Amino acid sequence: MSTPIVVAIDGPAGSGKSSVSKAAARKLGFAYLDTGAAYRAVAWHVLNTATDPADEQAVIDSLEDFGYVISTNPDEYFVRVNEEDITEAIREPRITDVVSKVAKIPVVRQYLSDLFRHIMATTDKPGIIAEGRDITTVVAPDAPARILLTASEEARMARRSAELPQQSQDQTASALRARDAADSRVSDFMTAADGVVTVDSTDFSYEQTIDAVVEVIRSRTS
Repeated sequence: MSTPIVVAIDGPAGSGKSSVSKAAARKLGFAYLDTGAAYRAVAWHVLNTATDPADEQAVIDSLEDFGYVISTNPDEYFVRVNEEDITEAIREPRITDVVSKVAKIPVVRQYLSDLFRHIMATTDKPGIIAEGRDITTVVAPDAPARILLTASEEARMARRSAELPQQSQDQTASALRARDAADSRVSDFMTAADGVVTVDSTDFSYEQTIDAVVEVIRSRTS
């Protein structure tokens, strides 16, 4: 079997990485990997096992029984830990509140980066789109197509507000800025590294953004 094409997509919170990557994968017949889900799953596992997320060694030790499974089918997405479906649970505010704490632990990042590379290398699809932090620079720096998907802060806040109608705009804006600030201490996701193509979707519709991403992928992998 030929080596699958790897596409790496990074970008700030609210830039549309997940939805656009999933749609692009569907359009190309590729697999889709949400790497951020793994960090959230570790955070869920830590809380579920009553592990202190501030205790780095305890978090590292908890990885020994971290039975992680994620679907790479863009049409049948799920996340499981030790056979428990946590697809929805990892999006809860309590997970968001601690995910940056576990994500900053170097051993956790290395563990998950190795896991991501294994998933990407063993897909049975012709290619796989992996999105999330460090994908373009650390996890898959040699991917033939690497994209930084970004948008203005105003556009990202508006999109996130539409996704979370139960929150006020002020709450959404505060959460987005806090997420950017926390994540920026772990990785640089606002600046495209050498060889990474920037797609700024500020003035694009959802469909236009998908088309722009697919065009970059095709131009880099044909």
